[in-house]
Amino acid sequence: MARAVHDKSRRNKRPMIKVDCGSLPATLIERELFGHKKGAFTGAHQQQMGRFEIANGGTLFLDEIGELPLELQSKLLRVLQDGEFERLGDPKTCKVDVRIIAATNRDLEKEIQEGRFRSDLWYRLNVFPIIIPPLRERKKDIPKLVHWFVNKHARKMGKRITKISEETLTNLSNRYWAGNIRELENTIQRALIISSHDRLELFDDRPSPQAEAAPSPLKTLESVERKHIQAVLEQTNGRIYGPKGAAVILDLNPSTLRFRIKKLGILKNTK
Repeated sequence: MARAVHDKSRRNKRPMIKVDCGSLPATLIERELFGHKKGAFTGAHQQQMGRFEIANGGTLFLDEIGELPLELQSKLLRVLQDGEFERLGDPKTCKVDVRIIAATNRDLEKEIQEGRFRSDLWYRLNVFPIIIPPLRERKKDIPKLVHWFVNKHARKMGKRITKISEETLTNLSNRYWAGNIRELENTIQRALIISSHDRLELFDDRPSPQAEAAPSPLKTLESVERKHIQAVLEQTNGRIYGPKGAAVILDLNPSTLRFRIKKLGILKNTK
């Protein structure tokens, strides 16, 4: 949805940059968003632009905005209100013109009541809300999404998939999808890993839809993500970096992937 909004806007010639607020530790989010000056902290050997500067003139998609630490919400609010910020360790003010698209699976009004989300930031963001039903209520969309994800990831893996059977599409359409589109994309990536010919083969590690008891979405998402990252690391023999590394296949920054590996308790045979 965020990509469609960007592509249909007058900003479509400028970059669309995505930041997953739930995948980064709090210590990294600030410099990921706003950049840093040379010498701002140990290891900062050169100045680095943040995502706001990179997206200048275009769109910044903040996924899982509800995970943004409270102390950074005021800084984000300032950018939304005034279009300006300072890099970490730099007193110089930067000006940007960026469209913000934010997404969350949390109830932000409840988060406000419990003191975890700023009400003024919520009102700033809530200009044109779009409520997207869960994937299990949009079964007609699943075949199109399957084809889109296959085309997106097969090229990265050096595979050519020309056949997706009706049985496979029906199987995928009838699943519960507690993790919504993210879980579907992970499933397609795992299927591509084991597909050795031109036909998509499912990595069927889930119970049938009838047997599935719809457990807690947070627990399910974590379990799915752990299995998915493990499968990709097995394919790359533990390699994270490089053009054929797990970070490229997963479309993640290597430091973000290392954080997820540590958080999910995945065994460390990585390089």
